Amino acid sequence: QKRYSEDHEWIDTTNSESARFGITNFAAKALGDVVYVELPTVGSEVSKGDTIAAVESVKSASDIMTPASGTILEVNEELDNNPALINSGAEGEGWIASIKTSSTAEWEDLMDAEAYRKYTEELDSHD
Repeated sequence: QKRYSEDHEWIDTTNSESARFGITNFAAKALGDVVYVELPTVGSEVSKGDTIAAVESVKSASDIMTPASGTILEVNEELDNNPALINSGAEGEGWIASIKTSSTAEWEDLMDAEAYRKYTEELDSHD
């Protein structure tokens, strides 16, 4: 099950041992064509809300915050050669990293898919 932050990051909470995360399709669409991704360092300890990666597009650059605390287990090295994977599948093949989370309680603050959909619709209506 995926959970979503107000900063447009998602985390797949299906496996509490290692949870993949990245930016949402909504964020990828807003960024436009992604040309570079700065990935976090495997083994680094992170706290929820830390800036751990960056995504640059033809339009802008955006920091990526971790949606949970823990240790970075793996990064999506495919993004080094093909950053556009974020555009074609931000919530799938364009994942950024996986994390061994220290507390699943942090996920309770995050939105489920329906709540996130409503949140983004509200944002769209203010444009």
